[in-house]
Amino acid sequence: SELIKPYLGSKYKITEVPKNLVFHMSKHSGPVNEIQWCPVREQSHMLLSASMDKTVKVWDAVDRGSCLKTYSCHSCAVRAAQWSSCGRRILSGGFDSVLHLTDVETGKQIFSSKNEFRISALKFHPTESNIFICGGFSPEVKTWDIRTSKVLRVYKAAVQQTLDILFLPEGREFLTSTDAVSRDSADRTIIAWDFQSGAKISNQIFHERYTCPSLTLHPKESVFVAQTNGNYMALFSAQRPYRINKKKRYEGHKVEGFAVGCEFSPDGTLLVTGSSDGKVFFYNYHTARIIRTLSAHKEACVSAIFHPVLPSLLATCDWVGEIKIWQ
Repeated sequence: SELIKPYLGSKYKITEVPKNLVFHMSKHSGPVNEIQWCPVREQSHMLLSASMDKTVKVWDAVDRGSCLKTYSCHSCAVRAAQWSSCGRRILSGGFDSVLHLTDVETGKQIFSSKNEFRISALKFHPTESNIFICGGFSPEVKTWDIRTSKVLRVYKAAVQQTLDILFLPEGREFLTSTDAVSRDSADRTIIAWDFQSGAKISNQIFHERYTCPSLTLHPKESVFVAQTNGNYMALFSAQRPYRINKKKRYEGHKVEGFAVGCEFSPDGTLLVTGSSDGKVFFYNYHTARIIRTLSAHKEACVSAIFHPVLPSLLATCDWVGEIKIWQ
């Protein structure tokens, strides 16, 4: 992309809050569950989207605002999809309980495997590109190896469903957020795991009685944020014992049962989240104040993600199937 080229050699500038709509892309016929920019900087004009309409799409979301390819390998809603670190493959999973690793160019499946449960969360290991973690409608979370198509490890928690997975830096530990909230206790809502041994490090991280539909890591500091169904985002230390920061709460947006994603800007200054009323909220990470809101969608906005290279480009998606690009 000619737009990205000038930025490749330079350091990321300060993130600016986008104001204007650049592209309105609506080829999905069902809610969009996940969007992700390609992690390879030279190819970061490409945006991946996974939808309830059973498809995964790749878009040119920087230059043209058009759909480049549609992948229809799933027979039910696609709940999770991730780029591989090389940007040439897409890992996807959904309610058909099938995992697919698809070659982006040819559309062929490099790896396919039937899982025992419906999949709702997938994450590649940050340093081992052939390893990923899969969670869903099951008490188990599994680590897979693409090269052997086999499960390497199983992590067992007494929960019904895994909502999100977050690797901590270096990938030695990871977090899962679950739907385990009972009337008297909220332990197990966020669980920390040792990746290699499969041991539970802690399940006493978050004590509020809210599930956390998404987790995100700060790009520079050792902290992470959990989106909660209490209509606020909570800040935690990303080092043991993963304490909550009681002085900071990012509130103002609405979650209302939607799997609303949240993310930091690449420079770590802003925290951005969708909202069930269709808005996007931009928070100052340090002060937890709302800097601006953007009326982005008519329906619930479930994801808002900053471009990794261009300092003010933002992609958003909603519960009707629309994706929008802002600058």
